[in-house]
Amino acid sequence: MVTLPGPAEVVAVNVGRIEEFAWREKTFRTAMGKRPVDGRRRVHTLGVEGDVQANRQVHGGVDKAVYGYAAEHYPYWSETLDKPVGPGAFGENLSTRGLLEDEVRIGDRFRVGTAVLEVSEPRQPCLTFAAFHRRSDLPKIFGAAGRPGIYFRVVEEGAVTAGDAVERIARGEGPWTVRQVYEWIMGRAPLPDDLDDLLALPALAESTRRGLETRRRA
Repeated sequence: MVTLPGPAEVVAVNVGRIEEFAWREKTFRTAMGKRPVDGRRRVHTLGVEGDVQANRQVHGGVDKAVYGYAAEHYPYWSETLDKPVGPGAFGENLSTRGLLEDEVRIGDRFRVGTAVLEVSEPRQPCLTFAAFHRRSDLPKIFGAAGRPGIYFRVVEEGAVTAGDAVERIARGEGPWTVRQVYEWIMGRAPLPDDLDDLLALPALAESTRRGLETRRRA
């Protein structure tokens, strides 16, 4: 076991269904509006039991099966967006405490309930994200905030519920944290000299790999 700086736990398990709404003369279909659920939920290779994704080209899939977000960030967003922000507000499946982006590396593995999850990439903002919160400037704000949340793939299926401990059982092969990778993707920091080593990391999600390669060619 590789310990975290402090105890980590699941604050809430959140699921959503597809909803349709109009914003700025455009219709959106999204399951971003997730809500906490009671009881234990099965976690499988494509996500959490009872949860769906409206656009699987950019959400969901093996590399993005579970999205986790730190509850420590909710006060910041409540103040920034001038409204209450809590579990599920950003489409996260797991609201966690004690699991921050600058302490978690790509490839880290965690036992969460009876499931084992592997860190694959940070989340990136999108237009649907802005539309859901009715804030056209939200992608820019989110991009600058450095609080992207963490995407996981499911290494071992299991079940999870609020209150479960989050235990890091293995470290990723490289030194790259979720926050560092996010800074590079968003162009907020120079690409590292060891980028080739990062791109060769098996745990890195394909979408992030493509994004970093595109930025290097630019």
